[in-house]
Amino acid sequence: MSTPVEPVSETSPAPPPHAPRPRSSAAALVLATLAVGFTLWATQELLLPILLAMFFALIGNPILRWLQKLYIPRFLGAVAVLSSGLACAILLGNLLAEPAGDLVRQLPRELRELSPKLRQMTKPVQEAKKNAESIARAAGGEDAGTVKVVRTEVNDPYRAITATPRMIASVLAVVLLTLFFMVYGENLQRRALALLPGRQQQKLTVGILQSIEREMSRYVLTITVINVALGLVFAGALALLGLPLPEALLWGTLAALLNYAPYVGPLIGMVAMLLMGFVHFDAPLQALLPSGLYLLLHTLEGQLITPIVLGRRMALSPLMLLLALMVFGWLWGIVGLLLAVPLLACTKLVLERLEGMEPWARLLE
Repeated sequence: MSTPVEPVSETSPAPPPHAPRPRSSAAALVLATLAVGFTLWATQELLLPILLAMFFALIGNPILRWLQKLYIPRFLGAVAVLSSGLACAILLGNLLAEPAGDLVRQLPRELRELSPKLRQMTKPVQEAKKNAESIARAAGGEDAGTVKVVRTEVNDPYRAITATPRMIASVLAVVLLTLFFMVYGENLQRRALALLPGRQQQKLTVGILQSIEREMSRYVLTITVINVALGLVFAGALALLGLPLPEALLWGTLAALLNYAPYVGPLIGMVAMLLMGFVHFDAPLQALLPSGLYLLLHTLEGQLITPIVLGRRMALSPLMLLLALMVFGWLWGIVGLLLAVPLLACTKLVLERLEGMEPWARLLE
């Protein structure tokens, strides 16, 4: 008697479910963040020239492509763009060198003249402080336990000698790297994209790079035009108030440069314009005019002109922007304050193009 054969099922067994991806612990994420932050801080002398050069080359690439349409070779176009930028910087430096030198030489005397005015304005606060100290002594707090700490600072005469060549070397490194990124950056980008495994990844990466270049070039050029106009208007207003034209141009240039760092730059500018007003003018109301004009122009620029010109494409969360300014300013100083907004905007553009990262991009808006 033959044994019945069971029919074989044509359906294949279901594959085992994939194991969930392991998640990093919170401690590992914190340690990785601290490691990245320490690396960015420790390598700033190497990293900052590269970032600045890439940033300048990113701005100059659209101009180079326009010059290539006029049949100008890329190398000659890069030399022309870089030479024009350096010429403008040198011209502005020569124009402002004399008033800046006079300001530095006269600053100690002007601060001594400013001290009586400030003491007169803070006289009620000083009297209140003395009254509070008298009440504290009457309550039993004597000065016998007061310990005075005297800090001594040893001026190293070789610090300036060693710092100047390093600064010159950093500037030359930024200039040379900018030139080479402009000339060879496109070929390097093309060869790096060829290393990606699939055409979909290559297409996605090309789209991200083009979006970053287009948006950042538009943003930086627009902000530069707005800041230059702000500086010129403020310099004209100071000249009308009676300041010499070179010194008015110096303060207008300072206002334009400080406007690249949102929130922090205008705050520093307000303090500087307030001190400048008390130095140059005797009447209290007239001394407040420079800071008042600066606040008015900055408010019009930040709340009306820039949102209308740029729209909401580059809109960033004020909280995230302030955190980025604090972090990059702490890591890299003044250069970090200048690079904080472009780096945050680049991060937002990248997150918008990556699948599944759109909520993080909306978090930065």
